[in-house]
Amino acid sequence: MRALTVRPGRPGGGSLVDEWPEPDPAEGDVLVRTLAVGVCGTDREILAGEHGQTPPGEDALVLGHEVLGEVDYAPAASGLAPGDRVVGIVRRPDPAPCLNCAAGEPDMCRTGEYTERGIKGLHGFAREQFRARAEELVRVPDGLGSRAVLVEPASVVAKAWEHIERIGSRAAWQPETLLVTGAGPIGLLAALLGAQRGLDVHVLDRVVTGPKPDLVARLGARYHTGEVSELGLRPDVVVECTGAAPVVAGVLRGNAPNAVVCLTGVSAAGRSTSVDIGAINRERVLDNDVVFGSVNANRRHYEQAVEALAAADGGWLDGLLTRRVPLERFADALDAGDDDVKSVLEL
Repeated sequence: MRALTVRPGRPGGGSLVDEWPEPDPAEGDVLVRTLAVGVCGTDREILAGEHGQTPPGEDALVLGHEVLGEVDYAPAASGLAPGDRVVGIVRRPDPAPCLNCAAGEPDMCRTGEYTERGIKGLHGFAREQFRARAEELVRVPDGLGSRAVLVEPASVVAKAWEHIERIGSRAAWQPETLLVTGAGPIGLLAALLGAQRGLDVHVLDRVVTGPKPDLVARLGARYHTGEVSELGLRPDVVVECTGAAPVVAGVLRGNAPNAVVCLTGVSAAGRSTSVDIGAINRERVLDNDVVFGSVNANRRHYEQAVEALAAADGGWLDGLLTRRVPLERFADALDAGDDDVKSVLEL
């Protein structure tokens, strides 16, 4: 069968659509036919040789961690049946396992010994079929159609919102204003979940053309360009999705008292920006502000993501899927421009 494979650590990733063996039964007793695989920044970084790890003893990695598939075979006791649409959970717990992995929260792994489909130590989903255990798959409603390929990025956002609200509940808290920095898939989905919560949503991005401003407007939100400091906002919640050091520094200043800032963007190492740590510390302390990081998701967040997407306007979700290409043209999906939001490989 066909698979998109890479050789991690090489510039260019040594990527190609290759012939690949049938799925190993050791991967799980549910057989899934892949329908679509989303492409994100992590995939591009692996292809650039920046990170990625093959399974032990192998020299290639099947790419892809955002998947929509259809069950071909499932044991009777699995709770799944042929024809069910499913998405795959990315992270697997460490073998020990640590406290969090043992509690079903490998997204909060304390040891770093976890593995991840298509990223770290496990083959991914960009192949015609894959296997998984039933507990590693989440059923999605048929009505979501191809939009269900957005469940994985939406699960990252669902986790962020769950933690934002847990932190906010430390005291009486009625957030009104949300600032999202970055209008990529994660940022737009963060804005969607903020709009679903009835917040006054503002989205900051660098582009002025293309679909992003319209997608934000269709949420009833406001789209901004420029610097964070120029917005004149005092947000109660900030979800930072760029990882750009100047933007990260900007969102740490000027927020409302008791604000919660969630960092989801991963910054590149070796880049620096000048910040007044004393002023940032003073504001955090005097305003009871919280800044925290969030990455990955567990099954609970995938289920929350399915609910959020099912409640969203289907046409709006379709607007996020700006580029769909067959597996053989994977290079086209990786070459995203300002007019792209989410690229998808269709099998």
